[in-house]
Amino acid sequence: TKFILHGLTQDRTVAKVCCLLFSLFYTTTVLGNLLIIVTIRTSDRLNSPMYFFLSYLSFIDISYSTVSAPKLIHDLLMEEKTISFVGCMAQLFGTHFFGCTEIFLLMAMAYDRCVAICSPLRYPSVVSRRLCGCLVAASALGGFVHSLVQTLLVLQLPFCGPNNGLDHYFCDVHPLLALACADTRAVAVGMAVSSGVISLGCFTVLAASYGVILAALRTHSPKGRLKALYTCSSHILVVLLFFGPCVFVYLRPSITLPADKVVAVFYTIIAPMLNPFIYTLRNQDVKNGMRTLWSRALKR
Repeated sequence: TKFILHGLTQDRTVAKVCCLLFSLFYTTTVLGNLLIIVTIRTSDRLNSPMYFFLSYLSFIDISYSTVSAPKLIHDLLMEEKTISFVGCMAQLFGTHFFGCTEIFLLMAMAYDRCVAICSPLRYPSVVSRRLCGCLVAASALGGFVHSLVQTLLVLQLPFCGPNNGLDHYFCDVHPLLALACADTRAVAVGMAVSSGVISLGCFTVLAASYGVILAALRTHSPKGRLKALYTCSSHILVVLLFFGPCVFVYLRPSITLPADKVVAVFYTIIAPMLNPFIYTLRNQDVKNGMRTLWSRALKR
């Protein structure tokens, strides 16, 4: 009926420090991404497909971090860290749903940049508002199918106890497989294919798309080349921050490593927090939109 989470640390002093830090990180994630969403939705100038995708990326970052961060912050102050079986499955589903949706959305953003740079004259007609909506919907559908497969594979496993200690701070695939009272090798292969191959495959496609972009930039003027690189570098940095930890965790045999918890903190809490800073500090249009929003707020 429930699992006992081992959490990040058993040291009470370290736990209190982590609780304070992660509370700050999560608050920054929510407020920073909300600011981007409101800025894009209220600005007349930020109406291009790139900002359309960016607003949804911010929404997914908030949702993705919310699946695990509040529970982690709460458990850092608790002596006994437990989660119900239903809550555990919901957390597993939510983590993979928002994580996989973000992966597909990053691919959609790469496609947008590729068309904008390689075919600038055709860009307005090719990347229409309808296509952008379809790409966002397809990303969510892909994330739903992936997370449903992961959750159903776990649900068919027997968890008979008495060992119900989950060596993690949230419910994920590898720690759950370690608790199952059955041979999990076939399930582990299925999960590695579902999670690892998606991560590695999408990363390969993204790398290829940016290879095409770099090749196309050779025909641009120095000023145009610099502007395009400046815009794309933010997206490339987000891709590296998100895909690196995901490939490390999911593209390997179903074993739990001591480093998994630290890596998981990075892609569930730190990366969603950094995204707003990466896009705002390197994007003059977004900063101008925020100044306009601030000016409107002061006038009211």
